[in-house]
Amino acid sequence: MSERPQESQTDVSGIRIHSLRDGSGTALVYLHHSFGSAGWTPLLQDLSADHQVLAPDLPGYGKSTRPEWARHPRDLSILIAQWLCAEGIERPHLIGAGFGGWVAAELATMQPTSLASLTLVGSAGMLPREGRILDQFLIAHRDYVSAAFHASGAYERLFGTELEEAQLERWDRDREMTTRVSWKPYMLNRRLGPLLAGVRAPTLVVHGEHDGIVPRCCSDDYAAKIPGARLEIAGGCGHAIDLEAPQVLAKLVREHVAGH
Repeated sequence: MSERPQESQTDVSGIRIHSLRDGSGTALVYLHHSFGSAGWTPLLQDLSADHQVLAPDLPGYGKSTRPEWARHPRDLSILIAQWLCAEGIERPHLIGAGFGGWVAAELATMQPTSLASLTLVGSAGMLPREGRILDQFLIAHRDYVSAAFHASGAYERLFGTELEEAQLERWDRDREMTTRVSWKPYMLNRRLGPLLAGVRAPTLVVHGEHDGIVPRCCSDDYAAKIPGARLEIAGGCGHAIDLEAPQVLAKLVREHVAGH
């Protein structure tokens, strides 16, 4: 494990996907929230101690090229599947957080035997039976991202108290891409639920006890509809468990990966 991750650019179907990677051994692939990559986070650094960890910027997010034709998260799943193929990564352990969990779930339905395991962390994509997914298009960037945290000061420790113009521009670009692929209907796919029965990857579903963005019932439904899936509730955490309590999620992921 090095002090700084390697940056890569990989051409896939006419676009370029940027990724960070470090470590060696079993491949773990992490897909980020709708507000984009937070860089090489403590979670990724922790997991790279005993795994090969890869964290791509989803197509249209961060430093990855925008696929102008993409209009659904499933389109991004196809591109991530092609990226995995281009990288020579077979049967990775896939981790998706929030919007990235939705992309991961779509991929798992399209390629049921391609994953060694699946971890969904506060994942969007399901129609809530109760409540609603917080609509980021109605509030300011800062308000939406800060709503992903529960512990006092957790957001400020990561992003600071005063946002730089470059950060706001990144969030604005990422939000525009989210709008393109998940606005109507907002953050859900009614066709996804019935297809989850075909997922073959051993699945861990993690939900923050105080998630203020995705209702608990969405994670309940993922766990109920994916055969053999297990649900874990992260106590004291908000939506962004990966950023707020990385040690908690790293432990859950290690246990899940070790079992499969």
